[in-house]
Amino acid sequence: MKDLETGLCFASGGSGYDPLSSKINQVIPLSDQIKLFKDYKRKLKRGVGERRAKNIIDNSVFLISSGNNDILFSYFSTNLRRFHYDVPSYTDLLVNFASQFFRELYDLGARKFVVLNTSPLGCLPFSRTIGGDIVRDCANEYNEAVKMFNHKLSSHLTLLTQQLPHSTMVYIDFYNPFLDIILQPITYGFEVSKKGCCGTGLLETAILCNKFSPGKTCADSSQYVFWDSLHPTELASKAIVSKLIPQLYH
Repeated sequence: MKDLETGLCFASGGSGYDPLSSKINQVIPLSDQIKLFKDYKRKLKRGVGERRAKNIIDNSVFLISSGNNDILFSYFSTNLRRFHYDVPSYTDLLVNFASQFFRELYDLGARKFVVLNTSPLGCLPFSRTIGGDIVRDCANEYNEAVKMFNHKLSSHLTLLTQQLPHSTMVYIDFYNPFLDIILQPITYGFEVSKKGCCGTGLLETAILCNKFSPGKTCADSSQYVFWDSLHPTELASKAIVSKLIPQLYH
């Protein structure tokens, strides 16, 4: 019961604002995450009573990080959305999906939102490999799409704050701090940012990083910004977080 009172995670890696992303990655979509939150509220009320449960929800901070899988996989890598939308129309669609999700949470009692924007997807090792040039520079097309979405998301959060009484929407810039670490790894104590530590570091990710992966896992992951072709190492994650926390107090 103590866990129910202090904090829970409903996230599912590989999901996104776009329902298609969850289907592609075969993970729990936001719609089902909402159902899990509803179930949590019922359990919380049974455990601590309705008044205490309401107080917990009213004062909880809802941390949301999404959009990366939508742009990287549903749009660029698979082209499934790209067949039907250009970047401006797809980013509009994503903002609509995001808005619907935020409003559903609000209707369920959420009032304090911390929303991370989307990361510099074009500079991930995976994106450099499939979308970059011969020297694996950042895939600018990806980053331009991300910046367009982030701008629209920020503007919409401002609008939602005005439309939803007693709500607080805090927009956190994840893009620029992470990009700075990727482009200037030496400044942050890293040596390698164009490839991941595991396997070849060019394409492998998650379960594809295993003993059968081509190449060898690096001897010292502390020198790398990325563990695999998509995800930062533990040290890089700490460096990113140290640049995000001050934004909460502005």
